[in-house]
Amino acid sequence: MSVRLSADVAIVGGGPAGLAAAARLARAGAGRVVVIEREREPGGIPRHARHQGFGLRDLHRLMSGPRYARRHAELAIAAGAEILAETQATGWAGDALELTGPGGRAALEARAVVLASGCRERPRAARLVPGSRPAGVMTTGTLQQLVYLHGARPGRRAVIAGAEHVSFSALLTLAHGGASAVAMVTEHPRHQSFALAAAAASLRFRVRLLTRTAIAGIRGRDRVEAVELRDLDSGATRALACDLVVFTADWIPDHELAALAGAALDPGTRGPAVDAELRTTRPGLFAAGNVVQGAEPADAAALAGRHAAAGVLRYLEAGGWPEAIPIEVADPLAWISPNLVAAGARQAPPRGRFLVRARRFVAAPRIEVAQTGRVLWSGRLRRLGPGRSSALPAGWAARVEPGGGPVSVAVAGGRPGPLRR
Repeated sequence: MSVRLSADVAIVGGGPAGLAAAARLARAGAGRVVVIEREREPGGIPRHARHQGFGLRDLHRLMSGPRYARRHAELAIAAGAEILAETQATGWAGDALELTGPGGRAALEARAVVLASGCRERPRAARLVPGSRPAGVMTTGTLQQLVYLHGARPGRRAVIAGAEHVSFSALLTLAHGGASAVAMVTEHPRHQSFALAAAAASLRFRVRLLTRTAIAGIRGRDRVEAVELRDLDSGATRALACDLVVFTADWIPDHELAALAGAALDPGTRGPAVDAELRTTRPGLFAAGNVVQGAEPADAAALAGRHAAAGVLRYLEAGGWPEAIPIEVADPLAWISPNLVAAGARQAPPRGRFLVRARRFVAAPRIEVAQTGRVLWSGRLRRLGPGRSSALPAGWAARVEPGGGPVSVAVAGGRPGPLRR
């Protein structure tokens, strides 16, 4: 029989977004704030990433992933938040969260719930990569746990599938684990990270970036022996010897609890649909960080957690849950976040901007935001592409008419991005 627990705010996920939300809520006197974390220690993915580069935007200093994770946990605990470690939120019993932890099963009732469960990379099977099933095929998250938490050597010669920010993080992890990358493979015409990251990878690690290339198969019996690469322009295939394949990026938000709660999911982000205050379509349920869209850097997720906390405080004080108008995007746009506009919206989204991503590169795109033919905003962005977000200003949201139909966001002009780079 489940134990009945209660809290003012329950936060599912003890990564940067969840811990930042917990610290702000507890510090503001929101009552009992409980963080539900399935791992033994809080901190999320940064715990597994020992390289530098975390914390600049939220903590205003650069630090390693583990130090960044510990600092957010320290801030949440010091503010008075409780952390239930090794505890999994498995579903809902009415309005209560169903929990399973070291003490058994429990039902947690809360006045407000914040989903901060993050996202995950799609594994090889979900990407439909054919071939045999040998050892040595993994995602970045598995690689980081093997190297940083268990001190294992994952392999010697790796092929990295993907060329986003986290792909270059995988490159650093491989070096730390005594492996080298023989190639980084992307189906796009160029990498999707910062130019400095790609230049540093080329100079320091001498890794080859193979653009417009796909992994068409994996060979090996007990261990990976090679991958089959297909040139997407010519159709030619060739084999590349390796003993490790790391699948990076291609994110899926951990949206199961949102779906079980009956909250709407956005077809583009595949996370819960949220408005500028990070309210879902279920009253009392908020979502923050990379469960909303995958994937932004850790410090951006933490800032989103703080932003959600401000909305939770307003909800605890005044109640109410406004109707929301969906925001729809047209190809080549893949998604926009937030993707709802609350009726009479006054609050700006996290960091005062909407984020957009595209399925392919577009140079100097002109973006048009409209509602039933009425243009709310039009302007140019410097760039648009996959794997990296671009920012849209947020002032147009105040001009959305309740009951006026969905808002549309489209590329109204621009130039195709570079073919190869």
